[in-house]
Amino acid sequence: MERQSDAAAVPQRKAMGSPQNGDEGSNRGAVPGNLCQPLLSPCSSSGLQGVVDSEGRVDESRLRAYIFKQGGVLPGDRRLVWGFLFGMYPCSSTALERAALSEELGVRYQTMKRKWQRELPGAVRMRLNGTDEELIAAVKRFERSRLEAEESEAEESEEAREKKAFLKLQAQVLIDRVQLDIEELQEAVRIIDKDVPRTERDLDYFLGEGSANLLVLREVLITFAAFHPDVSYTQGMNELCSRFLEVLDSERDSYWCFSSYMEKIADDFKADGLRRKIELEVKLLQELDPELHAHLGREDLGSLTFCHRWLLLGFQREFEHSDALRLFEILSSNHLELNEIRDQERLRGGGEGRTELPPSVNPDFTFELFLCAAILLEHRATLLSCPSEVQLIQFTNSLQGKLDLNATLQKAKELFIKYCKKSVLDCFKNHCLPSKDREPFSFPLRSFFS
Repeated sequence: MERQSDAAAVPQRKAMGSPQNGDEGSNRGAVPGNLCQPLLSPCSSSGLQGVVDSEGRVDESRLRAYIFKQGGVLPGDRRLVWGFLFGMYPCSSTALERAALSEELGVRYQTMKRKWQRELPGAVRMRLNGTDEELIAAVKRFERSRLEAEESEAEESEEAREKKAFLKLQAQVLIDRVQLDIEELQEAVRIIDKDVPRTERDLDYFLGEGSANLLVLREVLITFAAFHPDVSYTQGMNELCSRFLEVLDSERDSYWCFSSYMEKIADDFKADGLRRKIELEVKLLQELDPELHAHLGREDLGSLTFCHRWLLLGFQREFEHSDALRLFEILSSNHLELNEIRDQERLRGGGEGRTELPPSVNPDFTFELFLCAAILLEHRATLLSCPSEVQLIQFTNSLQGKLDLNATLQKAKELFIKYCKKSVLDCFKNHCLPSKDREPFSFPLRSFFS
C-alpha cells in the first residue's frame, strides 16, 4: 500500500486527559488448563489504573493485553482508550501533551476539509433524492450546527485566536503541498452519498437530532478519500467509520483514529487483500476440520465467499451492537497473534529470541481467522447440509445479531490452543526439537491468557 500524504498522518512527536471535545465535529501447544477460562466482562476504570501512570502515560503492551484478557473496556472508558488503541495519541504522551496535540489535529483536520471543499464546491452539500424526509431534516440540522460552531469560534478570546492562527498557518503550509485528484474524488463522493444513508440509522446515535451525525460521517469519509487517494473510498468503509464517530463523538478524533486504522487494514478493501485473507481462512479450516473443509470443497463452496463481510467489517452485524464494539477493540488489540508472540519472546530474550515458532505454525493465522472458524464450526451441522452457496449466504445472513460473543470468543481461544498444540506435536514428530537454550513454543503462551 502506498503511504498516505504527510498532511494526513498523525504528527509523530514524543510530546503530544482524554481527547478534547471542542472541535467542530463534536456531537454528543501443551498448555495449562487455565488458558481455557472464559473472557471476563469489560474491564473497569479501576483496572485501567495499572495501565495509566499519574501523568497520563500509557503502557501500550499492558493496555492491549488488558483489553483482550478482560473482554474489552467499559463504555465510559472507551473514548479515552480508543485514542491510544487506534493511534491518535502516542502512548508515551502525558495528558497535558495530548491537550496540545488535540488542538493541533483539530486545526489540521479543518484545513484539510476546507481544501477539498474549496476545490470541489459541488461536494459541499450532500446530494439528496428528495424522498428521504429524515435525511433532508438531517441536512438542515447539520447546517444549523455548523453556523452555531462558526458563531462560537467568533466569540473566542484574542489569545485563543492568535494561537489558532499560528496552527492554521502551519497546517496551511503542509496542506498546500498536497495535490488532490479531483476526478477520483468526485467518484468517491458519489459512492459516499449513496452509502451514508445506508449506515445503521436505527442506532440511537443516528436517530432524531442525531441524524445530523450522518452528515458528519460523510465529511470524515470525503476528507479521508481526498487525502488517501491510494485507498480513496470503498463500500463498507462507512460502517467502519461510524463506529469511531459513535464512540468518540467527535469529527476530528474519528477522522484521525479511522485514518490510522485504515492504514493497517486498507489492503482488505482491495481484491487481492481480501482474497488472501479468505485463502488463509480456508487453510485454517483445513487444519482445524478437514472433513468440513473437504465437504465445502466438493460443493464448490470452499472459497468461503460467504465469510467476506464478516472479515471485512470485523463481524459488525453478527453480534448485538454493544458486543460488536467490544469485539472490535478486542480484535484491534492484536494481543493474541502468533507473530506478536514470536516478536515479544525475542524482545524478552534480549533481541536474540529464546522462542521460535515451529516450522508448522503459520504466523499469518490471525485471531480474527480463529474467530471466523469458531462461528463456522459452531454451525458445522448446518454447513454440512447446505447444498448451495445461495443457501449458505441465506444462512449466514440469518445469524446477524444473534451470535453470543463470550461463547464465540471462548471457542476461538480453544481453537487457537488446539492449533498450537497440534503444531508443537507435529514439530516434535518431525524431529524439529528446540535447542537447549530455547523454551518449547507452548510455554510462553501462558502469559497471553493468564
